Amino acid sequence: MSAQSALDFNIPAGALIKTTLVDFPGRVAASFFLKGCNLRCPYCYNTGLIVGGKGQDDESLSSVNDLFSHLEHRKNVLSGLVISGGEPLINPLTPFIIKKARALGYKIKIDTNGTLPDKLESLFSNPDLKPDFIAMDIKTNPVRYASDMCETSSSLKKINIVSLLERSSQLISSFPADSREWRTVLVPPLVKKADITAMASLLPADASWLFAQFRNDNCLDPSYNKIPPYLDRDIAELVKYAKTLIPGAELR
Repeated sequence: MSAQSALDFNIPAGALIKTTLVDFPGRVAASFFLKGCNLRCPYCYNTGLIVGGKGQDDESLSSVNDLFSHLEHRKNVLSGLVISGGEPLINPLTPFIIKKARALGYKIKIDTNGTLPDKLESLFSNPDLKPDFIAMDIKTNPVRYASDMCETSSSLKKINIVSLLERSSQLISSFPADSREWRTVLVPPLVKKADITAMASLLPADASWLFAQFRNDNCLDPSYNKIPPYLDRDIAELVKYAKTLIPGAELR
């Protein structure tokens, strides 16, 4: 039995956003947020996509067949597909989705957390799987990942996560500047000026670094629901500081 034939394309696989104007720069796209992730970011609000998280079998999730029914129906309007998560590089459905969407004429964008450089390199080295656009999340100061982003039992705690992030960022830097970006959510306990300095060291000087406001709603760690987001003036100050390090930093 082939790996593809072993996959079930009819079971709930991810959250489908049928149309987005912001997730794929320059394109009208659909986004598919696949289940499964190797991190446990405390502020994550996609709790239904995290293995073991509440609502992971939510009936609102779409199957891969649902996804392609939509893509075929809307291919005269949409030109891009964003494959996100969770962490799409750990999901066995990702290669199939990339190939089939590309066969329909779609450009592909992948969102990754940067902790899986071997899988990223494998994807980039395969012309059939290499995305047209790549985005990497930078959660906080790289040295804080093991303590703040991983479960106690996670194998990532035993690995030098900083080196993983560095390697992934280097791989992504090989893409043209208009086909890559890095992203950071401004979570008050996790992103302060010192953390921004450390995160900026991972990025090329010409990086597009997009910041987003923190949402204290439905967080994986319920205590984060009680953390007030940064005020607008605080966000402006942090983004202004980031621009001194990476000129392409801006608030999305």
